[in-house]
Amino acid sequence: MTLDSTIAPVAEPQQRLTAPSVSAFFPCYNDATTIGRLVDDVHQALAPLVADLEVIVVNDGSTDGSREVLDDLAAARSWLRVIHHPANRGYGGALISGFTAARNDWIFYTDGDGQYDALEAARLVPLATGEVDVVQGYKLVRGDSMTRKVIGRAYHHLVKRMFGLPGRDTDCDFRLFRRSLIADDMLTSTSGVICVEMMRRFTDSAARFVETPVHHYPRPSGRSQFFRLPSLLRTARQLWSLWWTTVVRR
Repeated sequence: MTLDSTIAPVAEPQQRLTAPSVSAFFPCYNDATTIGRLVDDVHQALAPLVADLEVIVVNDGSTDGSREVLDDLAAARSWLRVIHHPANRGYGGALISGFTAARNDWIFYTDGDGQYDALEAARLVPLATGEVDVVQGYKLVRGDSMTRKVIGRAYHHLVKRMFGLPGRDTDCDFRLFRRSLIADDMLTSTSGVICVEMMRRFTDSAARFVETPVHHYPRPSGRSQFFRLPSLLRTARQLWSLWWTTVVRR
């Protein structure tokens, strides 16, 4: 199925991944209370399904003890690699570090704040057949306040129109994709705009998609950095720049 086609939802998984290896990755910013469970859950979910699995966490300048939690986890888990940023580089900066560090043929990533269930990564893996390049999750119900739900849907429809993106949930950060899609030309956005840049890159590459529903839960602790004024301004600037370079000047 090409990106010019309608992306159809998929049935329950019934087969093994055709690719031999997966790098599972979490960005982490002040997620000390959730990251340990997510690391173990994704390993539990994926290890039985793939021939080779590594788990990577990028600690993006956390100040809440995430560094110590991750170092303790890595000391007891040979399959876990931890990358520490001395200072916060933003969501996109954390994703770039994780994607660059990934060694395996496929990359799975989701957030470290616990709003997605890492065990559901097992739903994506069997859908990554030889005819598929990206397995994209979409939220069954967004586990946020009504204000964030409204803003989130408005943002989705805005970027979908601006960039000609496929799919029903552009900002669902629960994806499995071939590393080759970004390996030769790494993404550049340092804010949440990286998700739009990624989807546009996949579109330009004529990547073949399938979608599957995933659960999304209220944030168990902390607060999102996205809705703070400096983050919103940075996002707006990067979104405009990305639209200009990838759509207008293309």
